[in-house]
Amino acid sequence: MIFGQRSRARAAAAARAAEPRVEPDIDTVQPVARTVAETVPPGMVIAGAWAWRLLLILGVLGVVAWLVIQLEYVVIPLFLAIVLAALLVPISNWMQRHHVPKWLAVAISEIGVIVAVAALVYLVTTQIIGQYDSIRAQTLTRYADVRGFLIDGPLQLSEAQLNDAYQQAVDAIQRDAGALVSGALSVTSSLGHVLTGVLLVLFSTLFILIDGAGMWRWVVRLFPRLARPAVDGAGRAGWATLQNFVKVQVLVALIDAVGIAGGAAIIGVPLAIPIGVLVFLGSFIPIVGAVVTGTLAVFVALVYNGLTQALIMIAIVLIVQQVEGHVLQPLIMGSVVKVHPLAVVLSVAAGGMVGGIAGTFFAVPLVATLNSMVKHVASGAWRGDREPPPPAVPADASHATRRPTPRERTS
Repeated sequence: MIFGQRSRARAAAAARAAEPRVEPDIDTVQPVARTVAETVPPGMVIAGAWAWRLLLILGVLGVVAWLVIQLEYVVIPLFLAIVLAALLVPISNWMQRHHVPKWLAVAISEIGVIVAVAALVYLVTTQIIGQYDSIRAQTLTRYADVRGFLIDGPLQLSEAQLNDAYQQAVDAIQRDAGALVSGALSVTSSLGHVLTGVLLVLFSTLFILIDGAGMWRWVVRLFPRLARPAVDGAGRAGWATLQNFVKVQVLVALIDAVGIAGGAAIIGVPLAIPIGVLVFLGSFIPIVGAVVTGTLAVFVALVYNGLTQALIMIAIVLIVQQVEGHVLQPLIMGSVVKVHPLAVVLSVAAGGMVGGIAGTFFAVPLVATLNSMVKHVASGAWRGDREPPPPAVPADASHATRRPTPRERTS
């Protein structure tokens, strides 16, 4: 029986092998129905999902940047007020810890800044007025030297050529008198904007010092409840970074200004105090500011003191900048602003392209603050934090809204 089954199986297999094989007709084969989504590789799907989200984020950032540019006369004073408040809040808190009333601590902090700025303006103005005669005489002497070099030097220009160039410059100024008038009007308008901006800075700084924590709690409550701990933690981390950055940057700028201005005064370069003020302000723009203000100091020394003093001034500027770059920056700034030097240069360049001088000033503190905020959110340190409490009601207000007890009514 077993042998019979095997023989029948072999016979069936032989019959199937003997049948002619029919090749399928390509024209009659029906394709397998697949959707477009099934034909896209998984990697392309992931890349597309990332791409449209990134484009959406870039679009939102572009709209924000456009709004900032349109509202620059409001945004720049607000940013200045935040930076100034980051410097003054520790001073105000220190005075309050030593039993100084809050209103008095805030007033002393802000008035102190106003007095310091006024003192700098007074020193600069006084030195310029006091050295005006000598600077004018030295300027005329250098002008005569340059004119003599153009005539007797390699260029061999004639008096007539120089006079023609001078007359062409005068004619160009007269032709562009209308543009100069409109420029003067724009300067007047800009002065009005500057005065308005100064008032905005002072008032914004005052309110940040008085109730900065309450304003921040209000901002946090604009976000969904689940996102509030992350937003609050990131904001506090960014604020701490900004405070440390401002304190350290003021110290570094002060050391640079004292070093370069002191060296200029020792070798007899005029306008040492204005040079020091420019170096102090320029030091708030990392890398670029130091180079520009140092070059200006060397140029003043070259024009008014000659080549020897200019070379000495170059040595002074290089020594101060090397001490800043290799001692002060790693020792003081390195632990505060953990941003790569290339990122600093690129942020300064991008800030200058977008916002001009103000953009270069705010670029590095903004990048450092955002870097700290992103790191805080990415680390997950905010998980488990509770939502920030609502603004506290003052004691006198709560007493005023409380209903009196029967005993208080009878009394």
